[in-house]
Amino acid sequence: MFHVGGARSALYNWAVARQTGGVFVLRIEDTDAARNKPEWIDGIINALAAIGIHKDDPTFEGPYFQSQQADRHREAAAQLRDAGRAYYCDCTREQLAERTGSEHLGYDGFCRERGLAYAEGRALRFRTPDEGETVVKDVVRGDTSFPNKAIEDFVVARGDGSPVFLLANVVDDLDEKITEVIRGEEHLSNTPKQQLLWEALGATPPVWAHLSVIVNEKRQKLSKRRDKVALEDYLTEGFLPDAMVNYLMLLGWAPGDDEEILPFAELERRFRIEDVNTSPAFFDIKKLTAFNGEYIRALSPADFVAACAPYLAAPYANWAPERFDQALFETVAPLAQTRLAVLSEITANVDFLFLDQPVEDEASWSKAMKPGAAEILRDARTAFEAAEWAAEPLKETLLAVGEQHGLKLGKAQAPVRVAVTGRTVGLPLFESLELLGRDRVLARLDAAIAKL
Repeated sequence: MFHVGGARSALYNWAVARQTGGVFVLRIEDTDAARNKPEWIDGIINALAAIGIHKDDPTFEGPYFQSQQADRHREAAAQLRDAGRAYYCDCTREQLAERTGSEHLGYDGFCRERGLAYAEGRALRFRTPDEGETVVKDVVRGDTSFPNKAIEDFVVARGDGSPVFLLANVVDDLDEKITEVIRGEEHLSNTPKQQLLWEALGATPPVWAHLSVIVNEKRQKLSKRRDKVALEDYLTEGFLPDAMVNYLMLLGWAPGDDEEILPFAELERRFRIEDVNTSPAFFDIKKLTAFNGEYIRALSPADFVAACAPYLAAPYANWAPERFDQALFETVAPLAQTRLAVLSEITANVDFLFLDQPVEDEASWSKAMKPGAAEILRDARTAFEAAEWAAEPLKETLLAVGEQHGLKLGKAQAPVRVAVTGRTVGLPLFESLELLGRDRVLARLDAAIAKL
């Protein structure tokens, strides 16, 4: 799955690349075989495409695969060793804990001067400077200083000779000519180590930009184990890609002028990475949903009908396929378009038109069918039998029925709505009655009366 935090980072990278005439580089870091499957790679590419980052765009480069760079990673490790910037170490965790008296302290440099040669099981450690500090210049966070004495001599190649992620990342960045790295703040602690590696390999580090974490309503970092974080899940539910892009761009940055609902082209024009906020960004699903409703209402009628199509068939539709009437749906669609917050809500809004009988929703039935409901339904049925079958006359008819019972229209229409549609909320009632037709409406009123 593609995390919404990764989607935001991708959009920020995409915006900067397009602003500067550069390229957005997609690299698949696939050296962990257990976490690498072709369909997952396709999922990443498809998720990026869904938010407008297309591999056929000239701004897009890749995907590159880290696993194909293994020889280059080993060359870099050997370069560091030959230059005296790295040394072999055969210390075990147990030996380190015994020397330092703790399992949590960093490496103590025991093998620095032992002059060990390569042997199976010996890791290669980078020799960090003893004095001074490493300053990470971050366009979002400003300068952050890390005392070199606090950075342990970290492993760059394992005991089997395979380089670790830190070194592989730096080598790939060098070979792919990466000039700007825009990523989540959880990587900030790795940055001084990576910067030291860049410098040891004779290169100038890239521009760094570390984005704040995204948190839920409890201000906890979004977690795939606890929160809905997959971009694909939101798109499947019926959040429009343009709405997702608009909302994600605002997680930590604002375009100014108190404007929020803006197309990506305008967001891209206004975006400045140095203006990104350092405070945690709240992923507000209610606000995202409101954004989505605005985007749904802005669709053309034809685009709205097309966008609803997946939710009018299996597995969403609860009616038989042969009962669906495309022309009828296109007639009712404008009534639904003004009410939906997510596209998947369309199914429950229109199912009464395509089902033999309305859905049975016990909560709706109990709420609407209070004492006196049967009498209202009987009188409404009698009045509807002779009424002109159009929305406004039907409204006037039921208004008169309600007045006979001392009820305002809102109270009088509640049992009729549930009898006909199965739910207490939905599309405008009288337009729904008109579309459903006299015979079906009367039959459903009869069934509800019999049930009461």
